[in-house]
Amino acid sequence: MPVRKHSQHTKMFKNKGKDETTLRRQRVEVSIELRKAKKDEQLLKRRNISVHEKEENPSLGQDRAAEVIIQPSLEEILEAINGGDTQLQLLATQATRRILSKHKDPPINQFIELGIIPRLVEFLGRADDAALQFEAAWALTNIASGTSEHTRAVVEGGAIPALISLLSSPHMHISEQSVWALGNIAGDGPIYRDALIARDVIPPLLALVSPATPVGFLRNITWTLSNLCRNKNPCPPLDAVQKILPVLVILLQHEDKAVLSDSCWAVSYLTDGCNDRIQVVVETGILPRLVELMDSPDFIIMTPALRAIGNVVTGTDQQTQEAIDAGALAVLPRLLRHSKSVIQKEAAWTLSNIAAGPSHQIQQIITCGLLPPLVELLDKAAEKLGKTEKLCLLVEELDGLEKIEDLQNHENDMVYRAALHIIEKYFSGEENLNLEPQTGQDGLYDFSVEKQDFNF
Repeated sequence: MPVRKHSQHTKMFKNKGKDETTLRRQRVEVSIELRKAKKDEQLLKRRNISVHEKEENPSLGQDRAAEVIIQPSLEEILEAINGGDTQLQLLATQATRRILSKHKDPPINQFIELGIIPRLVEFLGRADDAALQFEAAWALTNIASGTSEHTRAVVEGGAIPALISLLSSPHMHISEQSVWALGNIAGDGPIYRDALIARDVIPPLLALVSPATPVGFLRNITWTLSNLCRNKNPCPPLDAVQKILPVLVILLQHEDKAVLSDSCWAVSYLTDGCNDRIQVVVETGILPRLVELMDSPDFIIMTPALRAIGNVVTGTDQQTQEAIDAGALAVLPRLLRHSKSVIQKEAAWTLSNIAAGPSHQIQQIITCGLLPPLVELLDKAAEKLGKTEKLCLLVEELDGLEKIEDLQNHENDMVYRAALHIIEKYFSGEENLNLEPQTGQDGLYDFSVEKQDFNF
């Protein structure tokens, strides 16, 4: 092959941006906003609080009768769950589920301290009592929806093999609840994700995807699959990715917005890595569909689709060309003019990586009319920067900087760190590269000021 004249240009820009520690810090601000938004969205999904839908199931008829029963104390729940009366076991497990489902701040720690998790896991194996299986799975789902410590308690209680076994339950509502619980476990991080994969969770999970699968159930399956694709350091095992990808290709043709959104997020996670990982996705032929979804009017679909294409163009010149051939450049002008700034920034980041390629790709950028919207975006950014500088001057004139500096001596560590962050970001007078967020085990950016009262 002839030596390409643009190789030095590529090395200075595009390839430089692809080492493991700095690849996506070109888009730090965008990543923080988009990924924080996604984490917030997934938090709403993690705890099953939709009581009325489940109680429509005939197998839960006893639950309605139990509504008139006075809520038992934790001691009474413990005694009933550990006792030998199957009816009391069911009522106590239902009571546990209700408390964990309805309370704004569920007392997960109290139930863990009761030591009932092993017993709930045991109930998962009670094939002769579908109602008890379901209630136990629901309770475990909500325990696993908490902090990493809560999820660990469920895993160490032996829930993984029991929940995987229930994926093949003849009762769809039990199977679905098991999917939800496994999704919470997988979403905790790469360790439990890989523990599930090692237990061969993927084949029975994929077997649940069919044209006959109700859309609500399919949403949970897709979300769980996306969690099995999430996180880096390490990335999901390659053989697991190759099993999941063909099903994601199918799910990306679905009409449901939630299914499409989580399918796109799954692909974005899979492309957020080395070029070899990107190539596995490219070879599925999925890029044209991603570009189509990138042009979706629905923000929850457009965002992850754009992220996935943005990740692809951080790869080789050929991988970038695949994205161009799929029509990415034709969509980017509209995204650069999008009403939401996070989309504008993500589109600009995507364009910047394409522009770091060979001359013929730069020419394609020009031909597709991307320079005018890019200039418009730069003008707006310059105007916004000017407003920021004016605001900083106003804060100084009103002695606000002095007050912020005083807060560095505050006894609360979060207040101190917040004050330090503001001063270094807006009043240091020079760029501090150490302020760039680092990536954690889950591949997400760590914030400069951590919220210590949450543990996602």
